[in-house]
Amino acid sequence: MTISFDDFMKVDIRVATITRAEPFPEARKPAIKLWLDLGDLGERKSSAQITRHYEPDALVGKQVLCVVNFPPRQIGPVRSEVLVLGVPDPEGEVVLIRPDLDVPNGGRLY
Repeated sequence: MTISFDDFMKVDIRVATITRAEPFPEARKPAIKLWLDLGDLGERKSSAQITRHYEPDALVGKQVLCVVNFPPRQIGPVRSEVLVLGVPDPEGEVVLIRPDLDVPNGGRLY
C-alpha cells in the first residue's frame, strides 16, 4: 500500500531531549517513564518499553524522535502524551531512533 506525501505529513514526528527518566514498576510490561523537552511544544511525558537496552540514568540528555499528534493514552498512573519511536533489534527489543547530531528540540522530521 502506498500513501501520499500529504498522508505522511499528518504524522507529526519531532525531536525531543529526555530530561528525566524513571523506572515504571507499575507497568504490565517492563517500562521506563520519560519526560521530554520538545522546545516550543513544551515538556511531554511518555512511557516506553525500552528496558532491555536502556537504563533510566543513561537516557537523560539523549535526543529521540517521537510522534506528538497521537491522542494521549493512560498507561497505569502515567498519561503518555507522545509516542517515542524505535525499531526492533534481532530479538524484537526496542532500539530508539535518534538523530546522529544534536539538533534543536521540537524540530520536525521531513
